[in-house]
Amino acid sequence: MNLTDAQRAEIAEARAASFPTRRASVPALEAILFEPVAVLDHGFVRVIDYMGDDAAVVQAARVSYGRGTRRVSEDAGLIRYLMRHRHTTPFEMCEIKYHVKLPIFVARQWIRHRTANVNEYSARYSILDREFYIPAPGHLAAQSETNRQGRGELLEGNEAAEVLAVLARDAAQCHDDYAAMLNESGDPSRRGLARELARMNLTLNTYTQWYWKTDLHNLLHFLSLRADPHAQYEIRAYAEAMLTSLEAWVPLTAAAFREYRLGAATFSASMLAVLRRMLAGEAVMQPESGLSKREWGEMMAVLNPASDESAP
Repeated sequence: MNLTDAQRAEIAEARAASFPTRRASVPALEAILFEPVAVLDHGFVRVIDYMGDDAAVVQAARVSYGRGTRRVSEDAGLIRYLMRHRHTTPFEMCEIKYHVKLPIFVARQWIRHRTANVNEYSARYSILDREFYIPAPGHLAAQSETNRQGRGELLEGNEAAEVLAVLARDAAQCHDDYAAMLNESGDPSRRGLARELARMNLTLNTYTQWYWKTDLHNLLHFLSLRADPHAQYEIRAYAEAMLTSLEAWVPLTAAAFREYRLGAATFSASMLAVLRRMLAGEAVMQPESGLSKREWGEMMAVLNPASDESAP
């Protein structure tokens, strides 16, 4: 992650400022506010602002005036109940805003989560930096033979080196052409192409930036999908960085989320029927279970994680 001196000075200035407030504040989140957390090779995530805390979730659920004489254990119990039974509206009362630097192809996947407020760096107004995401060798894999949207075995040796060389060469060449079309050299004998047109030449591993603001409920939904082990590695890296800020911000909610969402599994009615038969001592196999091969594989992957048969 590369920050300019001006960016470092801006962060230092923001962190040095403080404001008196009657609003709830969270010391653990205040300690990391504005600080960028490195993700991938040039990306980052940083918390810019937030509203509310665990107590705000509890207050919304009880529609009370304040904390009163409740104990932390009571708040934790209520939050766990809300999470367990999917009572979502109390979690919508808290909000958080992130500044994210990410490759364009990750941004296009991320933007499918439409329940957020987003403002992205404008390549119509400004010029995109010459920074590209190049996967580390440990994340360079072939197409999976069983999962159309997943990765298979790692590429190694010359095969991996050739792919990395192509990615780096194409990204650099396209950005050089982008800069030439814009006439970044300042050649007085030619006119630069409009920025809104020149940007079409850039590769999808070029980095962009945005501000992303969402409420706690929709943040949890995002994390439940993107911090999942089956999520694409690149977006999962961002989700895992955001989990750290979640735990600093709302530790009771984060603990309940890990218990009932990230670490939990959902079974269909048909799967539960099969499990009840198994618990009753019946030897049930897939052909007579009433489940498709994919459903059977998903259930077995949960019951026996060592042999993940869930991939399509």
